[in-house]
Amino acid sequence: MKERVVVVTGGAGMLGTEYCRVLGKAGAHPVVADVDGEAAARLAMSVSRETGVRAKGVQVDVSEKESVQRMVGEVLTEYGRLDVLVNNAAIDPKFDPGNEGRHVTAFEDYPLELFNRSLAVNVAGAFLCAQAVALPMLDQGRGVIINVSSIYGMVGPDQRIYEKESQDERTFKPVDYSVSKSALLGLTRYLAAYWAGRNIRVNSFTLGGVFNDHDPEFTARYSARVPLGRMADRGEYGEALLFLASDASSYMTGANLVVDGGWTSW
Repeated sequence: MKERVVVVTGGAGMLGTEYCRVLGKAGAHPVVADVDGEAAARLAMSVSRETGVRAKGVQVDVSEKESVQRMVGEVLTEYGRLDVLVNNAAIDPKFDPGNEGRHVTAFEDYPLELFNRSLAVNVAGAFLCAQAVALPMLDQGRGVIINVSSIYGMVGPDQRIYEKESQDERTFKPVDYSVSKSALLGLTRYLAAYWAGRNIRVNSFTLGGVFNDHDPEFTARYSARVPLGRMADRGEYGEALLFLASDASSYMTGANLVVDGGWTSW
């Protein structure tokens, strides 16, 4: 990955941070692209100090075409190339800041505005970013796009793990997350076939749940559903992403790499 330029959307988030650090250690120049421009800049400086690469922080709203095009323009101005796009930015409505206390997660009453917002970021955002990097990659004669999906894009959520004995009103994993993550799998296959013979590889990266200070009740219920018996650690996905970004996966396109502790195996 030495000298390759990798854009990671949602790069300042929990997993985005891990991806940028792993990519930097492999010699790539990570571009931390995030709606929080200050957090992106801080992480880029940290990765540069730790690894010696030229990481860059860029503010971007992936749901806005002009913002995405500006971000790609900044990357090309800085590096003169763009080798890999990681479509990692996403809204997870259940845990979205500002949405706490709004228990409108049942399908029958789920607000259309929240559904549309998730599609705008999780699906249209990936579409806009892939569209914006297409010409630079075609001009270079090579490129890699990785769409980060979820087990809930492959199977329906087991809503039982979201039940809480101490809570009278039941909450659910919302419908928009599953629909949007499923759509990314279709986008992956479409683009892989569309760019057949053009040396742009497009793959999906499907993840299971990551422990992030979840309460013991949820953690126990989730872990009981996983063959490996636990949630993932935030550091357990970076090397798999590196595999997809690098030439180690040179004969993979249109595929879906699933790293879920076995969740989808039963």
